[in-house]
Amino acid sequence: MSLALAFGLFALFLAAVGIYGVLAYLVAHRRREIGIRVALGSTRAGIVRLVLREGFVLVGVGLILGVAGAVSLRTVVTTEIYGVSPLDPLVIGSVAIVFGVVSLAACILPARRAMQVDPAIVLSEQ
Repeated sequence: MSLALAFGLFALFLAAVGIYGVLAYLVAHRRREIGIRVALGSTRAGIVRLVLREGFVLVGVGLILGVAGAVSLRTVVTTEIYGVSPLDPLVIGSVAIVFGVVSLAACILPARRAMQVDPAIVLSEQ
């Protein structure tokens, strides 16, 4: 059981690093757009919402695909785990909540980086 827990925590860590990496790439790739948005009057909170929305769209798609995978593989999972139903709503809900919190933590750093974009510097770059 501790080995399964270790693998689960490692998978959660890899998911958080992946979400951070994708959002950091998107923010770096869209620096000019973010600078234009700030120059045209977008608030820092609006920029943070933009980045967090993109992150949580990715997380939502991942959660939907994960639940669909759990439903489709329930017969295989039933033989591997003991004492827990493969479609236990408490387990699926708690995993979704933990993954959502970890995803929020992974989204905060790219959102803060996007919030600190200076439009004068970004727009003068070629």
